[in-house]
Amino acid sequence: MPLVVVGISVLILLFLMTKLKLNGFIALLLVAVGVALVEGVSVEKIPDVLAEGVGGQTGDTMLVIGLGAMVGRVMGDSGAAQRVANRLVDAFGLRFVQVAMVVTAMLIGVTMFYEVAFVIIVPVAFTLVRVTRKNLLWVGLPMSIALSTMHSFLPPHPGPTAVAATFHASVGHTLLYGLFFAVPFGALVALVWPRLPFIRKMNPTIPHGLVTERVFDEDEMPGMIWSLLVALFPVVLIAGAAVAKMTVPGSNPVLPVVTFLGSAPIALLLTLLLAVWAFGPRIGRGLDEVSASCTSSAKAMAMILLVIGAGGAFKNVLVEAGIADYIKDVTHSWPVSPILLAWLVAVILRIALGSATVAVVTAAGVVQPLLAGSGVHPELMVLAVSCGSIAFSHVNDPGFWMFKEYFNLSVLDAIKARTTYTTVLAVLGLGGVLAVEWTLDALAL
Repeated sequence: MPLVVVGISVLILLFLMTKLKLNGFIALLLVAVGVALVEGVSVEKIPDVLAEGVGGQTGDTMLVIGLGAMVGRVMGDSGAAQRVANRLVDAFGLRFVQVAMVVTAMLIGVTMFYEVAFVIIVPVAFTLVRVTRKNLLWVGLPMSIALSTMHSFLPPHPGPTAVAATFHASVGHTLLYGLFFAVPFGALVALVWPRLPFIRKMNPTIPHGLVTERVFDEDEMPGMIWSLLVALFPVVLIAGAAVAKMTVPGSNPVLPVVTFLGSAPIALLLTLLLAVWAFGPRIGRGLDEVSASCTSSAKAMAMILLVIGAGGAFKNVLVEAGIADYIKDVTHSWPVSPILLAWLVAVILRIALGSATVAVVTAAGVVQPLLAGSGVHPELMVLAVSCGSIAFSHVNDPGFWMFKEYFNLSVLDAIKARTTYTTVLAVLGLGGVLAVEWTLDALAL
């Protein structure tokens, strides 16, 4: 049974990494090969499946993570990240530093991918940890939870947007309905989770090389205007492109240019050039010093990218083995409401495959025939599968490894922190969808 194979493979992976202390990159590749053999993938095809998985995953994330890390390191080494962190502390106070992280993450995360927003904000989170001497998860976990909520629940992120097209749902209405529960539920979990006893026992250190250890004096830091300009520059480009795609006719000749400038790699590359110019010679640092900052961050990212790539290989083996088709065949005839079925199928696919995007697209295909004549708003079906796709993030999810590596956690601690919060968000999201459905039905009476 395919799901049994998935479960056993996860247990073997945990054993290799926790008991045998095997490197995550090696362990993921070994387990991926084992699953491929057990599931009948031809031997000669396995290397191509692994390479496709690594390439697909790192192709999506390497430019974003690499450029984002360079921008963050330049901002850190120049004192710009500390300037922004100090201003956040001044505005919210030490007591409400988590609120500052949640507000920042939600504003940026509405239009930006989790990975992009994460690498933009995390340097400020690291600097806040150094300035305030707070626990890394106390500051960073609320940021990650808020970003996860925005990315998984709402368009214009790729999963919800793709599913909106499948269900012929209004992207604008889906975003409007989703905001009603995504913001309060995301903020609630973001502020509660770091206070849970099993989270407070964790005290990870900031990964070496991703942020400067220097604490700057007031006159050594660049001005707030330049610091904020560089931090928000990619946000403006990417968010502007997202808004343009939803509002500007496709025939408009300006749209391709805006889309190009708003793509994450281009936006981050332009931001890096701006950061080099703004924080290099302008504050008395040579270009060689700025280049050294970029090189240092790239070295620190090498193992993170390898682990994320291996996670993509594991995910791709599961997809190639036909597990998604198996789940589709098993669940299509379940006698439950369309909304609940959409959520359940997305949850099962997420657990089995790890990819949220694969989960939402496949789940939408399963339940799409049930929508006609059901009376259910298509926007609610979009939100149901989107909420389900965030559940149970674990070792077959490349995003899990990004979370683990950036917060320098063990595999078990990453499961305790991330797997639990993503599952709770999924359950709360289902409740939010049902509450919106009840409200819309009541207003229609």
